[in-house]
Amino acid sequence: MKRFMGLRRLLLLAAFAPLLFAIQPGAEAQSQNRPHKVRLTRPEPTQPRPEVISMNAWTIGLAGGLLEGAPIRLAAEIARVVDDGDNLHVLPVVTRGATENLNSLLYLRGIDAAIINSDALEEYKSQVPDIQRRIAYVLNLFPSELQIFVRPEIRNLNDLAGKKVNFNTQGTAAAYSGPLIFSRLNIEVEKTFIPHQIALEQMRKGEMSAVVFITSKPVDAFVKGRWEPGFKFLPVPYESKFEDYYLPASLDAADYPNLIKQGERVSTIAVPTTLVAFNWPAKSNRSERVARFIDHLFSRIDRLQAPGFDPKWKSINLAATVPGLTRVPAAQAWLDRQLRTTRASQ
Repeated sequence: MKRFMGLRRLLLLAAFAPLLFAIQPGAEAQSQNRPHKVRLTRPEPTQPRPEVISMNAWTIGLAGGLLEGAPIRLAAEIARVVDDGDNLHVLPVVTRGATENLNSLLYLRGIDAAIINSDALEEYKSQVPDIQRRIAYVLNLFPSELQIFVRPEIRNLNDLAGKKVNFNTQGTAAAYSGPLIFSRLNIEVEKTFIPHQIALEQMRKGEMSAVVFITSKPVDAFVKGRWEPGFKFLPVPYESKFEDYYLPASLDAADYPNLIKQGERVSTIAVPTTLVAFNWPAKSNRSERVARFIDHLFSRIDRLQAPGFDPKWKSINLAATVPGLTRVPAAQAWLDRQLRTTRASQ
């Protein structure tokens, strides 16, 4: 029995010997096969240089949209015109699309303003009940007309029920607003989300019944493309169901001379494309940034309306309202000052 107990002790010592040596003081330093421990020290924090503080104090993040879309181009043009060195620096941000920009404005750090489609608010009614207090509009940029282009055998909207209809690729205005509008029209269609240029070719072959564009008219594909008789735009009447986010609009021969006869008008609706800002607390640094941004933008709007910029700027009305939203206080204050100045000079 004693011999057995002695053997057991030897076995236990053999099993734990590596551990015992490993915890010996200095054992790791003495081993040439193991690296020495390096004690890292946290560097002392350094104060940012004054010019860095100044640069960040007056920088605005502006969510634009997809790289190939009109909103990011407008955001880039805004940035060029309002730039004032360290006094104001606007950073246009490429995002997943104008319909996603509201999400960026609400939750993405560094974003103070965004270009959105006004009906994007619909998605946030349940998620963010106070959405209309958290954001406010700066400027109604331009309308994006709903343009439903159909094959000859389609005579009205109800004929599209159950048919294949393309809404462009995900992230575009058509991909978000199109299905939402069709839902309000109570028309169920077979929705596809492929590039419009592919869908238009499928239309020619009879494989697609309609394409839905939501963009500023005119669209090159309809102006420059050759279409057989019978291809046309369907009218969409402006009704009370659209009053919350949409505006009445129309298409005519001036827009599409090869598809619409002189004197005819195709009624439709438009989705306002809007420049909005987060409603920061009054007198906070972020609200002061937005106020300076608005002052520069409104004061220099004539530069954007000059040659070399998007022609849409020429139709911009600073006083135009946006359905479903209130104006940023700084924007309203600027308009009120201009009105008082105008009256005083008369």
